[in-house]
Amino acid sequence: MAVLLAPEPPLDAWLVALDAQIARSPAFFEGKPVVLDLTGLPRENPGLAPLIGELRRRNIRLIGTEGAAANWGVAETAGLPALAGAGQGIALAPVSTPAKPPPEPEPRSLLIDSPVRSGQTVAFPEGDVIIVGSVASGAEVIAGGSIHVYGTLRGRAVAGSAGNAKARIFCRKMEAELIAIDGLYRTADDMDRALRGRAVQAWLAGEVMMMAVLD
Repeated sequence: MAVLLAPEPPLDAWLVALDAQIARSPAFFEGKPVVLDLTGLPRENPGLAPLIGELRRRNIRLIGTEGAAANWGVAETAGLPALAGAGQGIALAPVSTPAKPPPEPEPRSLLIDSPVRSGQTVAFPEGDVIIVGSVASGAEVIAGGSIHVYGTLRGRAVAGSAGNAKARIFCRKMEAELIAIDGLYRTADDMDRALRGRAVQAWLAGEVMMMAVLD
């Protein structure tokens, strides 16, 4: 039984993929007769001589061809006879160039490394907002995900603006005018006074906003 090897253009890419196949199974071609199916090559310029040279350099034992045009002179130039019905042998699985790995996903957080001043609005509906600093009174932070404030939160913080009920709000010092998660909100008057000035997190438990001290 012969292995049927069917090269396809572009031959350089096909040879790279063949090398990958050999690397995965180094003994696959060892001692096996191989028939070269040439039907996939262009009729006008098959690039046959370099191809056969590359295959022999890889110690692939060629015994004949199939599908060659009469004017290619395969038997004369390469010493390979035409083998009618050689396709009855074992067909090698199609070899393709290894696919490129998918690109890394874009970061889904926005880092602000300065305070958010009064009158400013920071909006990032694609994900979390991280602020290394404080949020002043009259400022607003809007995030599709969670909000992290590594400073005092005095303004307004709106998390889960894209409909994310699992979003949370974290701050090192809670002095907020208003916090909201997925449409549920609390104003300063609705917050437990024991939480004011403390490191706090806020989250949703069903339809209720929960708040707790972090330290």
